Amino acid sequence: MSERRVAMITGASGGIGSSIARELAARGHAVALLGTNENALTRVASEIRAAQGEALVLVGDLADLRYAESAVQHTIEQLGQVDVLVNNAAWRELMTMREITVESWERTLRVCLTAPAFLARWCAADMEHRARGVVVNVTSIMAQQSAGFAPAYIASKGALESLTHDLAALYGPKGIRVVAVSPGAVDTRLTLDVADSQPDAKRELGIYSRSMIPLGRWAEPLEIARAVAWLVSDEASYITGTTLVVDGGWMRHHLPTPLAEQLRPGQFQ
Repeated sequence: MSERRVAMITGASGGIGSSIARELAARGHAVALLGTNENALTRVASEIRAAQGEALVLVGDLADLRYAESAVQHTIEQLGQVDVLVNNAAWRELMTMREITVESWERTLRVCLTAPAFLARWCAADMEHRARGVVVNVTSIMAQQSAGFAPAYIASKGALESLTHDLAALYGPKGIRVVAVSPGAVDTRLTLDVADSQPDAKRELGIYSRSMIPLGRWAEPLEIARAVAWLVSDEASYITGTTLVVDGGWMRHHLPTPLAEQLRPGQFQ
């Protein structure tokens, strides 16, 4: 059994996905990069190879489950096995339930929930041969903190977190861990698209979100990548069936920081 581990990362062309790919490669993993943007995936792969890493580019759309299944097969054929699966890819349209089309709803769930579920199944079939492996599902705090838009995305992220628990129960006896990572506001294109066409709203979003995060800033993609890298390492060998929230404290903060500081005892003396 090879000591070199192989990781598949979906949505690896940029943002959190490319950071996870680079971080795992730097820690000795061979990586299979999945995504729709061939040029971006090739750039990430070139960076990894320039640092003496090993990278395989697999271009396609996760809405097509035939592509998803073939990506697992190609990874095993080219890199020998799959030890880690990171279900990071996401797709959404910013519409409320009043406007969203059935086609948009179904595509979102296919990319954000159905493909991760079946990728986990296909990868776990290979992991079971070695009685080890890790599946990481990247969810979002939006599954618990909603704003009335992107309903399919929010529903899929909540379902993906629940699926994490079920897969952990199924595959745990075979030595496979399944965990979720739930980021908050991260400095990526997907976060910024919430107010991309509305400069004033974008500015207000930045002010509000930073006031709600005790650490006072958005995360960098590398910070999420390091959390994922730790979870797939042997240092996290007893962690499964749970969610690691990486949000700077936002989920547990009740009031904007400036207001909370005004109201704390002693502030009026």
